[in-house]
Amino acid sequence: MSRKSQVILTNMCLIEDDQNRIVMQIRDPKMYSWSGAALPGGHIEEKESLHQAVVREIYEETGLTIHHPRLVGMKHWYTAEGIRYLVFLYRTNEFSGHLRSSEEGEVRWVAREELDTLELAYDLKNLLRIFDDKSLSELFYSERLENDFVREFW
Repeated sequence: MSRKSQVILTNMCLIEDDQNRIVMQIRDPKMYSWSGAALPGGHIEEKESLHQAVVREIYEETGLTIHHPRLVGMKHWYTAEGIRYLVFLYRTNEFSGHLRSSEEGEVRWVAREELDTLELAYDLKNLLRIFDDKSLSELFYSERLENDFVREFW
């Protein structure tokens, strides 16, 4: 039995300022299946380290250069085609530069209290548990349901 499997590697970063605001990217439903207000991030390119990828993606999507991003966990699932999709989750409050939107979507600072007023990307509230609860480091969508997933947290 072969141990090889197809994997898609991506990242996402929660960037927080000293006013307890986080950077949110507003993803257009006409362009993305995972649309709504989300944390910025993207795909890891060939021969790129996980660290290099998150720094690059955040700069491309937000204009911010992040410093000392800390890996806090991951979320993952299997696609309908049987490909494992891994999202490495980072967090930082160290950054330089000025926030700017990109073709990926509008970006802006959002107070945590304002999150409920936004149309959030699918399951973002559950995902934030991984960033905020130090006892958690993994969100696994173990089973695909008709319009949802079975979630397992560790």
